Amino acid sequence: MARSLVRARHRPRNAFGGTALVRTVPRRALIAALSLAVVLPGIGGRVAAAEPVIGRVGTIPVIGAAPIFVADREGRLEKAGLKLTYTTFESGPNAIQALASGTIDIYVAGVAPLAVARSKGIDIRVVAATAVAENVFVAGPKLAAEFRAGVAPAAAFAAFRKATGKAARLATQPAGSVPNTTLQHWLWKVAAVAKDDVEVVPLGIDATQQALLAGAVDGAIVREPALTIVRDRNPGVKLIATGDELFPGQPGTVVAVTGAFLEKNPQAVQTLVAGLVEAGRLLTETPDAAVPWVGAALGKGLVDPALIAAALKSPATRFQIDPRAIVAPARAMQAYQVELGSLDKELPFDGLFEPRFFEAVKK
Repeated sequence: MARSLVRARHRPRNAFGGTALVRTVPRRALIAALSLAVVLPGIGGRVAAAEPVIGRVGTIPVIGAAPIFVADREGRLEKAGLKLTYTTFESGPNAIQALASGTIDIYVAGVAPLAVARSKGIDIRVVAATAVAENVFVAGPKLAAEFRAGVAPAAAFAAFRKATGKAARLATQPAGSVPNTTLQHWLWKVAAVAKDDVEVVPLGIDATQQALLAGAVDGAIVREPALTIVRDRNPGVKLIATGDELFPGQPGTVVAVTGAFLEKNPQAVQTLVAGLVEAGRLLTETPDAAVPWVGAALGKGLVDPALIAAALKSPATRFQIDPRAIVAPARAMQAYQVELGSLDKELPFDGLFEPRFFEAVKK
């Protein structure tokens, strides 16, 4: 026994304090293993360093963005190697400015501004969708009174102007955004409203909600949770047109990453998309379970959880993670933006959508 202990003391030691059993491993195999750790820092290097990739997220405060908050619940993404920080913007076009300045890596907002961003040299790739048909049109109490059964929208707007002596003021986000485009599509293409009967007012998301509640506008394009919150505070606000009525197949919020972030951190992007797929399933199958995380992200603890729960089950809430599902509707929306004049010409979609990460999860 004593003799074996003495022999053990004189065995060569490795860097971790154990006996040098590594000497039995062929030298070429050891070199290959070390090389792999260098070539794949997303696997070997980061495991050794235990340092997560930092992803700076720019998002808008809508239920359509819920999948990323649910994916990130309880630090799950960080435990998997991706730590997210968040900045909130009032519209997709505002978030595009942050992309251009290099202050965010991950964009969670409407798809419409992204082709424009690429045309201006911003390398951005859509790796997942999050929601579709989320923009709806609501009328304040005075305008809602004209939307009686059997009355066409064009006739309702005309009646409102005749009764009040002014055009109906309708709030939506800035030109080039999904909400603005869907409102104009419904007004001019679907409902054939006379342009003298309405005035489109560009406002941010929070400002739209406040203006509608204050009676400063007569109608608005809203998304959840604003739809549920506004109708809870003023039951006279009426849902007039749903997402697909405004724009068939209406594409909505997406998750896009900069080319630089994707090329440097492909494993982190894969982790993100896998988390989004799981979150989309949870939000669709058991929405009540997601209330705490969505409420903390969007309501900052100030919105009644019952309202968040209602918003997750609203007719304006439809989660969709597959980015391939929105390519054709996004092209159709861009074509209409050209018709409106908010775009000079149709822009190529080549390279905008990166479905491979989603496809890898589904395999």
